[in-house]
Amino acid sequence: MNIKITADSTCDLTAELIAAHDITIAPLTVTCDGENYKDGVDITPDVLYEKIAASGNLASTAAVNLQDYRDLFGGLLKKYDAIIHFTISAEMSSCYQNARIAAAQLRNVYVVDSRNLSTGIGHLVLDACDMAAAGMAPGAIQRALEAKREKLDVSFVVSTLDYLQKGGRCTPLAAMGANLLRLHPCIFVKDGVMGVGKKYRGRMEECLAEYVRDRLGDISTVDTGRIFITDSGISESCRAAAEQAVRAAAPFQEIIHTRAGCTVCCHCGPGTLGILFYRK
Repeated sequence: MNIKITADSTCDLTAELIAAHDITIAPLTVTCDGENYKDGVDITPDVLYEKIAASGNLASTAAVNLQDYRDLFGGLLKKYDAIIHFTISAEMSSCYQNARIAAAQLRNVYVVDSRNLSTGIGHLVLDACDMAAAGMAPGAIQRALEAKREKLDVSFVVSTLDYLQKGGRCTPLAAMGANLLRLHPCIFVKDGVMGVGKKYRGRMEECLAEYVRDRLGDISTVDTGRIFITDSGISESCRAAAEQAVRAAAPFQEIIHTRAGCTVCCHCGPGTLGILFYRK
């Protein structure tokens, strides 16, 4: 059976991984200064940051709309027997709802709510590619990954609360206090929604190393097959500190660095880094 794997642009996989596995990406819309852009198609995070800095106004994002999903799925079904599509958590966006409606109007389109974001979704997408290549049926792949998504451990450390404050996700006073105290909160995903965990204090490199040690502290619970280190634009010293801490904590078979797309960057801003992996 010829199965096509697709995902929203929120999966944050590299261009190399997307090409290697022939994954089709459905871009979300980013609105900045009244102009609409397709995430990863006609705007990049660095350009987005420049526009936000110049205007002082935060950008916003919008889900892939129903017609775009209809067009995407309908076009692919002319070539493929089935489609498995992955969306950002339904609690964070209407992508899942729109994709489900579009899928119901077609045939053999299986939509998976990742209950997650960024390369948490990316893990599921790559697993789906492997399962499809191994000859699994699309329904079986969907069920397997809806079970496996519960084992994802997804979190990030945020360098600054400025973007979260501008987006109404924390108060100006909290953002000012955190910045003055050099606090870097850990944002984690649980049950499809984001929460705030431990707050780290000090130089970002030191905070990231401590954060990695905290997340990977109990190695007996960690699936060491693959881990993503995903950032929204950060210094090379921070990337190196995170990878060094990962390698010291657990013998992962595969460590993949990725850059978050505009959808994630709109809400966290530059200087954010996370590790995303499976628990056993």
